[in-house]
Amino acid sequence: MRNQFSRFTILGAGLALALSVSATDLRAESMSPGQRDQACGSPSSIDDGWEIASPDDIGMDGARLCDIAARLEQRATAVHSVVVIRHGKLVFEQYFPGYDQPWGEPEGQYEFTATTKHDMRSASKSVTSLLIGIAIDRKLIAGVDEPVLKFFPDTAAVKQAGWEAITLRHLLTMSSGIKWDEARAWTDPENDEPHLVFEPDPLGYVLSRPIAAPPDMLWTYNGGGTELLGNIIERVSKRSLEAFAREALFQPLGINDVEWKTYAKNGKIAAASGLRLRPRDAAKIGQFVLNRGQWNGQQIVSADWIAQSITPRFQAIGFFGSTLFYGYQWWMGRSLVGDKEIKWVAAVGWGGQRIFIVPELDLVMMTTAAQYGQPKEGLAAIDILSNIVIPSVRDAH
Repeated sequence: MRNQFSRFTILGAGLALALSVSATDLRAESMSPGQRDQACGSPSSIDDGWEIASPDDIGMDGARLCDIAARLEQRATAVHSVVVIRHGKLVFEQYFPGYDQPWGEPEGQYEFTATTKHDMRSASKSVTSLLIGIAIDRKLIAGVDEPVLKFFPDTAAVKQAGWEAITLRHLLTMSSGIKWDEARAWTDPENDEPHLVFEPDPLGYVLSRPIAAPPDMLWTYNGGGTELLGNIIERVSKRSLEAFAREALFQPLGINDVEWKTYAKNGKIAAASGLRLRPRDAAKIGQFVLNRGQWNGQQIVSADWIAQSITPRFQAIGFFGSTLFYGYQWWMGRSLVGDKEIKWVAAVGWGGQRIFIVPELDLVMMTTAAQYGQPKEGLAAIDILSNIVIPSVRDAH
């Protein structure tokens, strides 16, 4: 979801990042070899559960990973963090100061470190999907073919014709057919997304939308459907979405410093966009999916749910390019490395928040950024993944 506090192009952000990266390069020239390793991404221990390893010890080219800062300097783009996991071990992390628009805080220059939480924006949707899977595993929800209106018996007065056919699966795959458009400018009255922020009853607004097409016919990006999924979790668990997430997902993963923002005007938890995590903790979400729902030997969500979630179900026409596919609030794509296509799964958040999972290489990469409103937002993340991180893998296992 876009930030409701500012809708303007970020002027000077790229210059600020380029200057900060250049300064890092200059400092590195005068460092000892050990200090230089830290400057180019050698992880530090902060007692968060990650086992740390050298890239070269787990089949990656550490020197090539050290080119990430220079690559970002060439792009002059506001990336705040890059975290790389291989074989379940933290092998690289680098943080950059720069401009940001954190939810509920003043926009401006910020320092970013391993212990700084960052907006995940719409990567929150992928986490909400995981929580739906946990609720189904716990038999709080019978399954994805449950009708949405079953969970909202109090909304009969605003129900539009056609809603009876919409199931949780349709919300998860964004194929519900609800008339919804959040691709317009934030100030455009036809943009449905701001209603989630400013309506006294945002869920009522979503449920009052007319049906534009039968379910399963069209894929349309729709944060409103994710808000319904989040509220369904609250209704069946009788807890707030954040409380359920902490107990069911974050605590088992050792994620303790977490925040899930609410919409200021109505106090509703923003299931589609409000999650704030440390980048290293967001990478745990990626590793958890790579592990097929396991963490430290504990099956937190069923492997079947992970498989169903990352199965391509719709081609996301007109969204981040036509080669991307969509599952249960997760994206699927591929990178061309040499003459080989490497498939990946991703959680995608506005402004450049990305969690990439590359099963074939047993690899996770996470980025945070402030590319809000930029025409090619998120391009830096896929560039780093495709042209540095994946090619740095020396083996195929």
